[in-house]
Amino acid sequence: VDDVNMPAVEKFGAQPPIELLRQCVDMGGWYDRKSLELRKMVDLLYVGAMGPPGAGKPGVTGRYLRHFSLVVLVPFASESLYRIFHTVMQWYLMKFPPAVSQLTSNLVKATIAVYEDISASMLPTPTRSHY
Repeated sequence: VDDVNMPAVEKFGAQPPIELLRQCVDMGGWYDRKSLELRKMVDLLYVGAMGPPGAGKPGVTGRYLRHFSLVVLVPFASESLYRIFHTVMQWYLMKFPPAVSQLTSNLVKATIAVYEDISASMLPTPTRSHY
């Protein structure tokens, strides 16, 4: 599930789409509205992704988050990105002629510059949901 915290909070503080997912995880499925029998969901692996709360995105209830192992990533500094990608590119470009392998530093710097420009100009939160 991508953008888990995208659904808006209703006036009572719930996020109905997330509550439906939570019910499926808690109870192993959903109840059929006609027969009132539980429709079991079997052999499912739940994976979710979300940005940090804020900037128009609400948090997600602890009742839902308790089902997941959380992995939190912080943005890397430019120096860290440079060191990581320079090491990888230097190793990869070793097998090419020296004229190509000497471009490693400039290639990595240009790639990081493009990444930083895109990160600064593209908003992390859409102005409206596209779902």
